[in-house]
Amino acid sequence: MRNYLLLTPGPLSTSESVREAMLQDWCTWDKDYNEGVVTPIRQGLLHLAGLDADRYTSVLLQGSGTYCVEATLGAAVKPTDKLLILANGAYGKRMAQIADYYRLPYVLVSLHETELITGQTVRKALAGIPGITHLAMVHSETTTGLLNPIEEAAEAIRGKNITFIVDAMSSFGGIPIDLPKLGIDFLVSSANKCIQGVPGFGFVIARKDKLAATRGNARSLSLDLYAQWEAMEKGGGKWRFTSPTHVVHAFYQAMKELEQEGGIAARYERYKQNHRTLVDGMRRLGFRTLLPDEAQGPVITSFLYPQADFDFNRFYGLLKEKGFVIYPGKISDADTFRIGNIGDIFPEDMERLLEAIRSIR
Repeated sequence: MRNYLLLTPGPLSTSESVREAMLQDWCTWDKDYNEGVVTPIRQGLLHLAGLDADRYTSVLLQGSGTYCVEATLGAAVKPTDKLLILANGAYGKRMAQIADYYRLPYVLVSLHETELITGQTVRKALAGIPGITHLAMVHSETTTGLLNPIEEAAEAIRGKNITFIVDAMSSFGGIPIDLPKLGIDFLVSSANKCIQGVPGFGFVIARKDKLAATRGNARSLSLDLYAQWEAMEKGGGKWRFTSPTHVVHAFYQAMKELEQEGGIAARYERYKQNHRTLVDGMRRLGFRTLLPDEAQGPVITSFLYPQADFDFNRFYGLLKEKGFVIYPGKISDADTFRIGNIGDIFPEDMERLLEAIRSIR
């Protein structure tokens, strides 16, 4: 039984079978768990991404997706390197906060929250900042709903020997990403996003040679990405420290359900249908989107307040009473609220939401 439908970018609404997968207890040392669940998850992530296991690998890490972003930056960027962070929202700027804590050598190029990171953005930054060795950016920036064209960024750094780090937290599993074609060296995501698991761990998909080169670089014991990878490789899926066993089993089930749906391409189509149903319906009700359609991704949609005296808290509360939970806005210079399109939700759920909104306007 659901208490409400989560229309957020994660945690999100999960299927009953994913929740049921957490009803048993599991031992972190048990062979059936490590070899029968953790190892297939690691292999399954590569399969989902269409990657060759000889060249790529995956690492699971306890905590939220930010833990994995921190682990990746803390391991991949050495004191002799120079990191370029391109940000157009809170999550790009969070990378800069991590770099500050770790005292990483970096330059932040911060765009407006409604401005895409394009190939021109990358080329301009590289022309003005010599010596860049690493580029980090967010793919789906849920601050607003922007979907940054990582294809353009990849083309702009091609052949320049720049390590490409992509925060695909709210896009991997729900939007097709061709890692080899784009030259992505480290891709970071989380269990409770488009694969539709529950919160508790994140993962990094990395080129093996790039990950191997991080040995000894980590500034943290628990966030040592190389050490976690090494332990999982040698231990048949064993985590260095206590793993979130219930969450891992839920994710294993969620991965099966993604395959049953038809894989990433099919889920992408459903998410796009959710978004289109929502946007078309909201516009008929008089709401305007923050972003133009060409910049908007299918993950989460920002809507402007319909009038100056709009009471979001009242709106939120009335929708919650009707079984829907949405998000407040996060942009700095406009009054907005956000509605997520991902999770175990379908176009008919969006139609029910629109009816609920119509009834309380």
